[in-house]
Order: sequence, then structure tokens, then C-alpha cells
Amino acid sequence: MYYDSIGELSRRIHEQTVSPVEVVEACLQRIETLNPTLNAFITVMVDSARDHAKAAEAEIKAGKWRGPLHGLPVAVKDFYDTAGVTTTAGFERFKDRVPDTDAEAVKRLRQAGAIVIGKTNMDALGMATTGLTSDFGPVRNPWNGEYVTGGSSAGSAAAVAAGLCFATVDTDAVGSVRLPAACCGVVGFKGSSDLVSTKGILGDQPVDDFVRWMAHAAVTTRSAADTALVLNVLADRGDDFAAEIAKADTKVRIGVGNNFTAAAEVKQAFDRAVTALRNAGYDTREAAVPFGDPSQGSMAAIEADRAGIAAEAFADVDVILLPTLDSPVPTVAEAASNPEQGVSAETTAFANYYSLPVASVPCGFDSHDMPIGLQIVGKPGDERTVLNVAHQYELAAKVGVKHPIA
Repeated sequence: MYYDSIGELSRRIHEQTVSPVEVVEACLQRIETLNPTLNAFITVMVDSARDHAKAAEAEIKAGKWRGPLHGLPVAVKDFYDTAGVTTTAGFERFKDRVPDTDAEAVKRLRQAGAIVIGKTNMDALGMATTGLTSDFGPVRNPWNGEYVTGGSSAGSAAAVAAGLCFATVDTDAVGSVRLPAACCGVVGFKGSSDLVSTKGILGDQPVDDFVRWMAHAAVTTRSAADTALVLNVLADRGDDFAAEIAKADTKVRIGVGNNFTAAAEVKQAFDRAVTALRNAGYDTREAAVPFGDPSQGSMAAIEADRAGIAAEAFADVDVILLPTLDSPVPTVAEAASNPEQGVSAETTAFANYYSLPVASVPCGFDSHDMPIGLQIVGKPGDERTVLNVAHQYELAAKVGVKHPIA
């Protein structure tokens, strides 16, 4: 059950061959067993999850089906406000901070019948890329605890990878969902800046220009198909992502990034991913990744740059591929000398600057059996194509058959 797809488990819940109570109890037991080692959760909402599971079971028995997330345990990065539940952002000074209202994304999860099972651990205030800086302790990688999880959405990636929940709602400012997704072998997705509301992310705190422009809502799951089902609930637009990605569209022009450098193992995995898509019938051609230099921190030209990026970078292609990390997953020891930025965001931050939809999907393993990630980047507003290509790649490459913990 722990590694079932959202679609499959949702079907079983809807058909009443398994109950939300059983699913929630299984996840709570797994969290109790594994979280002391992984430290993926800061808060586990045990009583609330059980109460909502019973309510979901009753609703479904009464024929009041709310959709694919109904009765399904999900988690929320501890950046998002949850009414009556501590929201800390991994920061000691916020350990007693209890919001009065849910963030908009949390409201939508609840309205869809999803069961919020807990708040996932994260780098303090989302200011690091390693998963090592939370004031509530570092998160451990479920594949091998000697390696980092990536950050800042560290607990989310670890929780989804280890089967503690089925999806998480996260944030991504320079790669905060994609870096841990790559390190933990799951799918990390962020849309364009206007796709999912960020209202209620530390809702009572001031927001500077860099965060306002660069931080996007994000989702972690184990597949593109699962991501699409979650986005159907969260997105401000009316797209049916789940229906749209199911249709293979090999007319999509795939740009293969030709201006990045990567370690040999990463490049080999990337080349195999490109070959898998080419063999699936896609037109692949070289393309330059629009890296730019968002690290300068100047937001003065960002609106103009975003307005021109489609014509500049996507004139001849519909998506661009590149690795998520340019090197294998670092060890905790290697990152200890730079716990804030020990996982490089050089290959991820541009997508935030230009407000490009992007997914990181697993594309293999290195010689230490640690995951490697592939990024699929699309034009502003074209989340459908990104998810479609991600889904078709997963099918072609048989992604998702291997898990870190039985």
C-alpha cells in the first residue's frame, strides 16, 4: 500500500475495498517506525488524521465522493499555515507559532477530502539546499542516511520516497522542491508563479521582493500522474491535468540542453533519458538552457525578462531537458562545510526567475546507488506539456519500480 499510486489507491477507496481509516493507520504506523530515523516530520497530526479518516469513510459510504484525494493521507511543508497546528518553518523562534487559519493550498486539500497527516521538516526558513539546517534536526535520506536529502523541502522528499504519505505541498524558490526530489528519487514539480496560491505561507510575516518573485508553490509525489491529480485540486486555473497528460503527444519538440556541465555519471544518466524519449518517438534537438544570472538578486528587470523568455528560449522547442543536479548527491560529510548551499542550485534557479513550469523526475542511480534527477522545463503557463513529457518518460524508462525502504 505504501507505494501505491494515488490513482490506484483512490480507486480502491472509492470502491470501498480499502477504507481511509486503514490507509491512515498504515501511514501513521510507518511514520512511527521510520520518522525517528528520517526526521521527515516536525509535527504528526495523529488525532486529527484519524478523525478526518473516519469522516471520509462515512462520506464515501454515503456516496459523497469528493474526488481522487478523498481519504488520502498527504503532508504539508511546515512553511504553510495550518489552523490550530504549529507552523514553524523549521525555525526555533517559531516553535510555538500557531496560525488561526489554513493557507489557501491547505484549504483546497481539505475541501478535496485529503487528510493532512502532518507538517514536514525543512531547512530553517527555507534558506538552505541541504536538509541539514532545520532547528528541529536534519532530515536523513531514506536511500542512505550518509547522504543529504537536498532542501529546503527535505522532509517532504524523504516522506514521499519512504512511503510515509502519498504527496506533499511544498515551495520552490531556487530549486527547493526539485533538489530534494532529485536527491531522494521522487518527482518534484513547480508550476508558473500564478498556478498555485502561495497565500498563507507564514501568512503573518513580511515578504521581501526576492521571495515574492522567486518562491513558487510546489508539489512532491512519486509520479507525474500523481502530481497531475494533486494539481487538479490546487491549481488556480481550471485545467484537468490528469486527463491531459494521459494522451501521448510525440509532436512535442524536445530541446536537449547543450550548455551545462555535469559529472560523468550524471551525464550518462541524462543521455540515457534522452535516448528513452527519442526511442518513444519524440523529436529531440539541441537547445540552450536560459540560465541567465538570477543570483545577482536584482528584480528590476524580472517582469520584462519573463515576458520575453518564451520567444527567446522556446522558439524551436516546447520543453528543455537538463539534469537537476550537476553532480551526484553529496554526502552529509561533504555538505557539512557548507550546510546552507552544499547542494548547488545553479541548474535550477533560472526556472524560478523566468517563472517556468518544471518537473524533476528520477532518471537513474549513481555508482553509490543514489538517485539522479532529470529536469523537464516548459514555457510559461505550459504545465500540461511538462507533465505530459514527464509521464511519457516515466512509462518509457519504467521509472518508479525501485524504492528505498520495503
